[in-house]
Amino acid sequence: MSSSPDALYHAIPQAPVASNPIRISEHDPEPSIDLDDEDQAPVVSLPVDARIRGVHFVLGCAVLLPWNALITATPYFLSRLENSPFRSTFSSYFSITFTTANFICLAHATVTSKQSSPSRQTIFSLLWLSALCFLLTLSTLIEISPGPFFAFVILNGIVQAAFGSYLQTSVIAVASLFGPTAVQAMLSGQAAVAVAVSTVQVLSATASVHGEDRPVDGLTRDKNPEERAAFIFFGLSTIFLLVTVGAQWWLTRMPQYHAVAGSLEAARKPGRSSGTDDETRGLVSGGRSDHETSIEKARIIRVAKTNIVYEVAVAYVFMVTLAVFPPITASIQPTNPNLHPLLFTSIHFLIFGLGDFVGRYICSFPQVLIWSARKLLTLALARTLFVFLFLMCNITRPAAESSNPIINSDFLFFLILFAFGCSNGYVSSLCLMSAPSLEHNPRLKGKKEDVDVAATVSQFCLIGGLMIGTIVALLCQGDPSPLQAMPK
Repeated sequence: MSSSPDALYHAIPQAPVASNPIRISEHDPEPSIDLDDEDQAPVVSLPVDARIRGVHFVLGCAVLLPWNALITATPYFLSRLENSPFRSTFSSYFSITFTTANFICLAHATVTSKQSSPSRQTIFSLLWLSALCFLLTLSTLIEISPGPFFAFVILNGIVQAAFGSYLQTSVIAVASLFGPTAVQAMLSGQAAVAVAVSTVQVLSATASVHGEDRPVDGLTRDKNPEERAAFIFFGLSTIFLLVTVGAQWWLTRMPQYHAVAGSLEAARKPGRSSGTDDETRGLVSGGRSDHETSIEKARIIRVAKTNIVYEVAVAYVFMVTLAVFPPITASIQPTNPNLHPLLFTSIHFLIFGLGDFVGRYICSFPQVLIWSARKLLTLALARTLFVFLFLMCNITRPAAESSNPIINSDFLFFLILFAFGCSNGYVSSLCLMSAPSLEHNPRLKGKKEDVDVAATVSQFCLIGGLMIGTIVALLCQGDPSPLQAMPK
């Protein structure tokens, strides 16, 4: 593959030019928030190197790997908390603390995104996540009483959520500079991890169901396999995160990276004097004045207002998803008596994950892409219909309220669930691809310095939607955590 700059994604020039000034002042007028502004001249993007897409796919996997690894290891955590009061509350505490830490740290990472080098932040976060996964690997070899073990896992999850937030911010910021293609590759990587984890869940549930008739000898039969499985999974996760560090290092050595994101890296090195004032203003990691900080905050608010439609759309997508999946979907039981409920629930997680992956993957085909903010918001709001469809399925109810469901077919339920997952991946990916795109989002008016801000703000709104969905699920007396549906 040629490394010529002609083969790169160059949405706009890398330095200020008269026809496309990038000077941002706090005195700039407020942008209009039209749903569809087609007056701006389009910015043409060039194809992104397959190696860059591949690295962003790997980085996308790494972004969600910590959360998914912890979910997969839930049977192990519960086995270590056997016969203790912490077992029944572990899933709820873990879900709430992890999500809250993720939301708070992502807010800070969004506000301070211009103050650090994305490559250094990515590598630093990956190394810390590797160390935390390694500690979980060691925990399978050490006997710890339930109380300290509970605190260790919760604290480990909080710290992973924190570093995962900074990793997520730096990855999406750089991906947005390469354009929608790199963003789509990163989002597909996130979904691929979920599919892998769901596959592990199905295999675990299958082994559990087929082993139900075997004699149980205390905790020995359950504990040893779970510890071995956790050791292998956490060990592989640690290795994968370290490999991702190498992939990130390789990415930063590519000429394409320096052509597209190199100005950000250079501007954020303390003491660097080269480059224009516009490139370095507000980006130096040290010695930022209150005035510069206020300008940066004003920029974030301005970009957030500019992309409000995309941000509301992506937040609503995940609000609906978390409010329904899995609180309602995991309570739906099979209509086929020959299908074990535990296996049915595990398969339902896999089907949603496959749908989510397909939805994100099809965004790599230009023929099915939608860039209009109004249309994306309409699609996001239309997903509300899935709530009523799931309520028509075979939801577990008290015996006194039992009745025949309107949708009395496991196949139809899985088909609806697949469409639900597909719409989640498709609409959310389009929102995250469109919001920071200079080519397809004329609201940015060709301002390169707003690209990574638009990407990180959209990602923050995504997490905000997850938080709201979690709260809605709690208010409806559902369990927002997929951990409860895991084999125990």
